[in-house]
Amino acid sequence: MASQATKAENKVSKAKDTIEYNDLLTSAGELGRYQLILFISTFPFYIFGVFVYFSQMFMTEVSPNHWCRIPQLENLTEIERRDLGVPKDENARFGYSQCEMYSVNWSEVLTTGQKPDPSWSIVPCQYGWEFNKTEIPYPTISSDFEWVCEKNSYQATAQSIFFIGSILGGFLFGWMSDRYGRMPAAVVSNLFGFVGGVASTFAQNVTQFSIARFVMGIAYDNCMIMAYLIVLEYIAPKYRTLMANMAFAIFYALIATLLPYIALACGHWKTISLVTSIPLGLAIFAPLFLPESPRWLLSKGRTDEAINKVLYIGRINKKEIPTKLIDQFKASVSNAEEEKSEGCLEILKRPLIRKMFILVCLEYMCCTIVFDGLVRSIGQLDFDFFASFSMVSFTEFPSMFLVAFVLDYMGRRWLTIIVMVMSFIFCLLSVFAAGIQSVIFAVIARFAVNMSYSATMQWAAEILPTSVRGSGVSFVHICGCLATVISPYIVYLKVYIYWLPLVVVASVAGLGALIALGLPETACKDMPHTFDDAENLTRNQKFWTLPYFEQKKLAKEGHVNQSFDIES
Repeated sequence: MASQATKAENKVSKAKDTIEYNDLLTSAGELGRYQLILFISTFPFYIFGVFVYFSQMFMTEVSPNHWCRIPQLENLTEIERRDLGVPKDENARFGYSQCEMYSVNWSEVLTTGQKPDPSWSIVPCQYGWEFNKTEIPYPTISSDFEWVCEKNSYQATAQSIFFIGSILGGFLFGWMSDRYGRMPAAVVSNLFGFVGGVASTFAQNVTQFSIARFVMGIAYDNCMIMAYLIVLEYIAPKYRTLMANMAFAIFYALIATLLPYIALACGHWKTISLVTSIPLGLAIFAPLFLPESPRWLLSKGRTDEAINKVLYIGRINKKEIPTKLIDQFKASVSNAEEEKSEGCLEILKRPLIRKMFILVCLEYMCCTIVFDGLVRSIGQLDFDFFASFSMVSFTEFPSMFLVAFVLDYMGRRWLTIIVMVMSFIFCLLSVFAAGIQSVIFAVIARFAVNMSYSATMQWAAEILPTSVRGSGVSFVHICGCLATVISPYIVYLKVYIYWLPLVVVASVAGLGALIALGLPETACKDMPHTFDDAENLTRNQKFWTLPYFEQKKLAKEGHVNQSFDIES
């Protein structure tokens, strides 16, 4: 008995002597002046993230209301030219053919005042196209180079190649951030965006434009996420969920909401490209105001540098870190370096973890397709393109604000199931609506998927053990990039059946709700350190439960156990 008591005391003593980096952060101030300054300092990177992701939409969007140009009818009004020279088509969206024209002697027709005759011969557009400028009031690359009719897949192709570039960027900058640090990866990724965006303005055909967008795509996400990770690694766990979502709620939503009006102010696709790419070059000054990740420094054995950064945080937050705590932390780091970590292949060797990892990858892909598909389907909503984009983008603010406060109470699983079902329902409803009503339904669907998107990003990190968390989350992100290669072609289905894209997006949202049923709940639970911890987390699950009630139950049990220990 005495021996057991001694072992227990030694175990407790050892646990108390083990100081983690989070303990140092808490001592330096969990959420003080330093963290707020750092949080605000990342604002430019969210601007860059929005510019890289969405600028191509405003450069390539073409008015859906277009028809064949007929030079002989230039003296007539726009409506007269269309009604006289273009065949009627009751099955078309606007009631007339967009790719064909009548081939007749127009001088004779104008002289005799003839009316359109269905018996006239019909040919494909011979002299280019005219576009309704009330919908897209400035030249886009699609209207300049007439990427319509037989060339109407060019937009989707360029966008898909952009996302292929993002897959390369995911591997490249994931490796760079682990090898050389978060800051070099953040700077170099933004420089790729700068080069790709400027090069886009010189494109003369779809091949040149696609190559430029491939380079731009290499920057996608990494130009913003690296700065996002740095902030998270400076904030104690208690406020991590809050700060992770508030950055998107405030910074990302603001810029995405304003972007349509920036594009309108630019007035030309080349100007849009320059305005949304030149600022990315300013990232070279980021090391002057954004620090390197202390967790990365620790992973490279640069313990003293990491400690100095925490001491600096304490000075800014006016908190004093005890010397004993620092010494204990150094000892803990030395012990941790002796432990052997398992590699990524271990994920595939363990059936239970392999299953969970595949499911979270699929869940993230579903969220990405719905998120991206809704953005790119805005042109189908029978409402102002720019106002629709702003309304849908503004949903980032309330949805991220809400998820920051409810995610730990509802949990990842049930929140994701509920909001993906909502997205499924309102995507379908938008098919049967028109005008402002269709936009409202799309806004609700986007609001819902924003929440599941955020929950799944956090879910992926919480399912995987520490030794493979970084590489595993990077692979989940790459799966999202693969999904975005598909989404432009889902939107392209409107060429065949106008309402089909939104139905496909709705179906993917429904699939996402079903996948979430198979994932373990990770809210209010310790993140797994080993593969055994990850398997135990997956096994010890109750399906019908909410983390809020689990917390209350554990709090009561903890109080009882504590009382029992004291009495003993």
